[in-house]
Amino acid sequence: MTESIFLLVAYLIGSVPFAMVSSRIFGLADPRSYGSGNPGATNVLRSGNKKAAIVTLIGDAFKGWLAVWLAMHLAPSADAARWLAPACGLAAFIGHLFPVTLGFKGGKGVATALGVLAGLAGSLALATAGIWLLTAYVSRYSSAAALAAAVAAPLLTHWFVGTPEAGAVIIVMAIMLVWKHRDNLRRLLAGTESRIGSKKQ
Repeated sequence: MTESIFLLVAYLIGSVPFAMVSSRIFGLADPRSYGSGNPGATNVLRSGNKKAAIVTLIGDAFKGWLAVWLAMHLAPSADAARWLAPACGLAAFIGHLFPVTLGFKGGKGVATALGVLAGLAGSLALATAGIWLLTAYVSRYSSAAALAAAVAAPLLTHWFVGTPEAGAVIIVMAIMLVWKHRDNLRRLLAGTESRIGSKKQ
């Protein structure tokens, strides 16, 4: 019963739409009304407001980290925390993808996934972020960077964390990330994907 409460709270934390919050704070249009229509940091950046995009990025990552941190520190036992922490990370990630606050139509989960990785191990998050940054720098495509990081994350989790519970959760998250980026992948192959920093249309 206690574990179910943790998972529910983690999902609700993940459902907080920081793209909407930051857009409201900075007086921007609804991020679902321009660009890719995705309520995430990359699309908020297309508004031209870098501060709003940074707030969105930090907020979305924080909620993934917070869900894991709460489970690690408040779980009824160390054995429970071993599986509950990554499970709560997954719940927060699902909350971001399918938030009750936005009619279950959320973002693509890259920043929240990074926050989950940071909660599991800082070195894991840094290594995965490094792959994202390198791919983004070379390609100038946020989606290509996200796909590269998603593919690498399970291997890096095995290396830096090593527990089967964390490994299983990150594999599920990686599959969901690739699925959420399926349209981006089609556009990448067609050469029509928007580059980082392109303005809203």
